[in-house]
Amino acid sequence: MPEPMRRVLIPVQLSDASLPKGPVRRAGGTAMGTSWSVQMAGPGLDLQRAVEAELDDVIREMSHWRDDSDLGRFNKAPAGTAVELPADLFHVLAHGAAVGRAFEGAFNPYAGELVNLWGFGPRNRYEEPGFAPPAAALADAARERATHALTGAVVLNGERRTALQPGGVLLDLSAIAKGFSVDKVARMLESHGVRDYLVEVGGELRGAGVKPDGQPWWVELESLPGAEVPETVVALHGLSVATSGDYRRFFENEGARAAHTIDPRTGQPIRHGVASLTVFHPECMLADALSTALTVLGPDEGMRFAEREGIAMRMLVREGDGFRELASSRFLEMLQ
Repeated sequence: MPEPMRRVLIPVQLSDASLPKGPVRRAGGTAMGTSWSVQMAGPGLDLQRAVEAELDDVIREMSHWRDDSDLGRFNKAPAGTAVELPADLFHVLAHGAAVGRAFEGAFNPYAGELVNLWGFGPRNRYEEPGFAPPAAALADAARERATHALTGAVVLNGERRTALQPGGVLLDLSAIAKGFSVDKVARMLESHGVRDYLVEVGGELRGAGVKPDGQPWWVELESLPGAEVPETVVALHGLSVATSGDYRRFFENEGARAAHTIDPRTGQPIRHGVASLTVFHPECMLADALSTALTVLGPDEGMRFAEREGIAMRMLVREGDGFRELASSRFLEMLQ
C-alpha cells in the first residue's frame, strides 16, 4: 500500500496585512498545442487577454509547427547565415544550449531533425498511416548534425543576438519553451503588481505568494495509472514544477516503447524505463529543461547528476508491472 499523502512545503512567514485581498480570479484556454490556466489574487487587469498576448508572443517566436515563426526562419536559413533572433528566443536558445553542454549532449535544442524523423514533429507524425521509424543511417546522420551544432557549429553572438545556421540544423525548443512561457506569464503578472498567482501551461507550473485565505497554492504531483506511490502535493510559492515522461506520446517499435523523449547522444528514443520525472526549481524554464535532460540520463546517471548538483527531483521507474520511486536528497529535504 502507498504511504499517506506527503507535502512539499517551503516555509513562509505571513501576517494578515500581507494577505491578498479579494477573490481569486481565473482564466484559461489553449495555446502551444496544450491547455493553460492562471489563478491570481491582486490588482485588476484583463487577465484573459493579457495572458493570451504573452503566449502568442512565444508561439510567434518559438513554434516549430509554424514555418513563419522566428524559429522556423532560422531553420530555413541558408548555410552560413547569421540569423538575428528576438530577445526571448535568443534567451531560451542560449539557455538550452548551456543546459545541453552541462549534460554533455543529453539535452540538445538543435535535435529537431531527430524529433521529426521519429514522428514527434509537426509532419510525418507517428500516429499517421504509413509512418515508419527512421533507418539507422538516417538517425545517425541527424544525431551527428545535432551534436556538431551543440559543440560549436551553431555560433551564438550575444552582442548582436544572432545564431549562425551552419546548414540543415533544425531547432526544437519544445523541451524548454513551455517552461519559459510559464515564466513569461509570471513576469507579466508581477509587472502589474500581482504578487499572488499560480500559472500552468501544459502541466508545467509556477506559483508565488498565497491565496486570500493564507493557504499556499497546493498542486498534486502528476501520477501514473497503477503506480502505488505516495500521493504528493506541493506548495508553490517561489517554486516551479516541471514533469517529463514516456506515457504521453509514444508508439511500439520492435516490441519496445518508443517515447517522444529522444536521446540526442544516440539518436534513439529513451528505453531505460523512466516513466515520469519531476523537477522543482525557482525558474520553470530551467525546471522544464532539467526534467528532460535528467529523463534522458536515466535512473542511475540522472540520480548521480541530481545529487551532485543539488537538484530537487522525483522519478518513477518502470519495473515489471509496477513502478519504483526514486528521489534526490534535495527533494526529500523539502518534504514536511
